[in-house]
Parts: sequence; C-alpha cells; structure tokens
Amino acid sequence: MEAEAATLAPQTEHTAPPSTAPEPATTSADQLQNGTTSAQDDADMADATHSAQADKDKDKEEPLPEGATEVVYVHNLNEKIKLPIMKQSLKVLFREYGRVLAVTAHANVRMRGQAFVTLDSKRAAANAVREVEKFPLYGKPMQLAFARTESDALVAKRHPEDMDEHKKARLERKKVSRRENPLRKKRLAQKHAAETGVAATPAAAAAGAASATAPQQRRVVEMPDEYLPPNKILFVQNLPEDTTKPSLEALFRPYPNLIEVRTIPGRKNIAFVEFADEPSSAVAKEALHNTRFSGTAGAVPATSEEGNKIKVTFAKRG
Repeated sequence: MEAEAATLAPQTEHTAPPSTAPEPATTSADQLQNGTTSAQDDADMADATHSAQADKDKDKEEPLPEGATEVVYVHNLNEKIKLPIMKQSLKVLFREYGRVLAVTAHANVRMRGQAFVTLDSKRAAANAVREVEKFPLYGKPMQLAFARTESDALVAKRHPEDMDEHKKARLERKKVSRRENPLRKKRLAQKHAAETGVAATPAAAAAGAASATAPQQRRVVEMPDEYLPPNKILFVQNLPEDTTKPSLEALFRPYPNLIEVRTIPGRKNIAFVEFADEPSSAVAKEALHNTRFSGTAGAVPATSEEGNKIKVTFAKRG
C-alpha cells in the first residue's frame, strides 16, 4: 500500500485597512522575533511540502519489483548473536523504511541464520530490499529477498477472519518441507540400516552428503559493535575511497568537544574520531550513524546514490 504525501498550504490572514492614518511604524524585539519565526515556519513548511512531493513523484516513477510483497526474507545472519538481540536489531534497522509489524526468527537448525521482517507496505519492503542488501550486520552481509507467502502478522492485520486457514496451510507446508529435507532422509536411511542390517540405498546415502561433509569453520564470537560500552573515541567504518581527513573533520566539527580525527594509512575506509568526553562522542554517534557520506561532497541526502552509508560506533577499549 503506497502512502500519499499530504500537501500543506500556508494560511494567509486578510486584515481590513485602518480607517485613520497609520501611526509611525515601530518594530519591537518581539515583533522581529515573531516575524523571523513566521518566515522560518513558512520555509520549513515549503521544504516539507517539496520533500513530500518529491517522495510521491519518486514512488510514481519507480514501479514495484516483480513479486514484491510486504514480507522480507533475510538470511546469512550471524548465528552467534542471541535471538532477542538479533530481532531487536532487525526491527531498529527496518523501521527506517516503514512500520515493522513483526520480526520472526527461530533458533532451530533449519531456520538458523534467517528471519522474516513484515512491513506495512510493499513500497516500504521494496525500499528495504534495495538499500539493506549486503548491509553488514554483526560482521556478515545480509542477503534479502521477498518472501513467497504472507506472514501471520500481515494476515492478522488485513484478513483476520482467514487466520485459522492461513495457519493450517502454513503447518501443512512445514510438514512437506520436513519430509523433503535431504538431511532428514539421510538420517532415516541410516537409522533403518542400523535396525535392519541392510545398507542404505546409494540415493538415500548421498542425500544431504554435501551439507554433511562440508568443512565447518569455527567463528570467533565478538561483542556486537552496537553494544560496546561508551567511549570518547568513535570508530567509523565503510568510508568511501575518496575520504580525506579534512572532509571527515568537516563532518564531525559541528559536534561539540571534538579533539582529533585520525585516519589510518592504507585503510581509507576506516577512521577514529576522538572527543573530550563520552557524552560528546555519544551525541555525534547517534547523529551520524548510517549517514550517507561522500569524501568530496560530505554528508549527502539518504536518497542520493553518491557516497556510502557510514557506520559509527564506540571504539573497543584496549
């Protein structure tokens, strides 16, 4: 469902001319302040109207991708992150694109490293799939696609009377999926062979062999960057190749108590930014995390294709 932008029209007051000659004009400080505020309100209203119209025009120009749904399938998630933390992180990330109705994820082996995020419109889901694809969440680039079926949250919102039938169909699909699982077939064949003394058929023995014999690499479990304790030093990642120290200083200078920007020789995509204290660094972190940044143009609009979305977190303590 596409949201239509509301166009605001400033109201104009009409005052009848005075019946007598006007007195000499005097301008008080309050009048000046009110006039400035009124002009600023008009400017803000015009900007909001222009932005809303631009978003509406963009939605008209860009058709929805084929097969777009309100449910986004996310996989290649970091399996070492606790499920409540992962679900909350996905909710915070995806609510930048629309209202999040539900985040579904399970800890079982079949669904590990995967999640379903239900948004309130196909447009919101399409924007999320386009912009969040390959975004590194907890050290792993996410892979996104549109889900093929409706989620429980979406059915509950739009067709609550069909919820029982929807759940019944979902459970049936789950049973079929389990029956066709190659690893399950292999385990059943091995169990049957052990009980009867008859070797499993080659087809059954080969089913799921690739998954079973693939080497398993141990992963290093680290604290997610977003949950590191406060630090007066910030760690900036995903900087574009054209980043320079002066351009980074210009980005962080508006925030109080900046001490130093340190770039890394040979590593243009990362930098450290030091503030005088932790509260100051926290303000800059909250303001600039996920900002789209260009080394030549500085901060650019989120809708621009120029630059990268930078990641700003507290630096790890030594």
